[in-house]
Amino acid sequence: MFELKNVRVNGILQIEQLKIPENQFTCILGPSGSGKSTLLRLLNDLSSPDEGEIFFKNKLINEIEPLQLRRTVVMLSQAPVIFDGSIEDNLQIGLTFSEKKAAEVPEMESMLKLFMLDKKLSEDAEHLSGGEKQRLSWARTMLLDPEVFLLDEPTSALDEETARTVLTRFYEYSKQNAKTVIMITHSRELAELVSENTIDMSQYSIESGVG
Repeated sequence: MFELKNVRVNGILQIEQLKIPENQFTCILGPSGSGKSTLLRLLNDLSSPDEGEIFFKNKLINEIEPLQLRRTVVMLSQAPVIFDGSIEDNLQIGLTFSEKKAAEVPEMESMLKLFMLDKKLSEDAEHLSGGEKQRLSWARTMLLDPEVFLLDEPTSALDEETARTVLTRFYEYSKQNAKTVIMITHSRELAELVSENTIDMSQYSIESGVG
């Protein structure tokens, strides 16, 4: 699905060739500073390499209209973005931005259940804990129903048991719906739980890198 050829980000990454398969769950592993987040941003055209080419479905990524790309390839950052208003407002806002049909109440309630959020849609999102906000942000991404999920440490604010449960449920969803998932995680245990393909950033990192 993605292919990187002779990609260089000065001071961070040097990738001669890397292929990331379609309809698989890929985990990106590596220490802090190894370029994990940089790689994820390259795949969403949020950053551009200093050299080399990046392809998405055999087309140069920088030749795809950015809005079209980001409706197909959706990125979830590590820090959850929460908007003023209710939980429902936060679930709907991504659909509004993407000019997609609003979600029905049963669909939103199903997402809350999937992500172990025992909350009412009318509750104020600002009152949620850090881990709850992270899961709400993830649920909002799910409602967008993209072809590709780019996830940057989506379980970082969760305890081990919650992380395993939520990630297992998300993995099952991704397989049932033929989704491509590319996830950064610091946890090899979580990677072993879901990963069908692993990228070890030590192969591509330049020692002075950041991100």
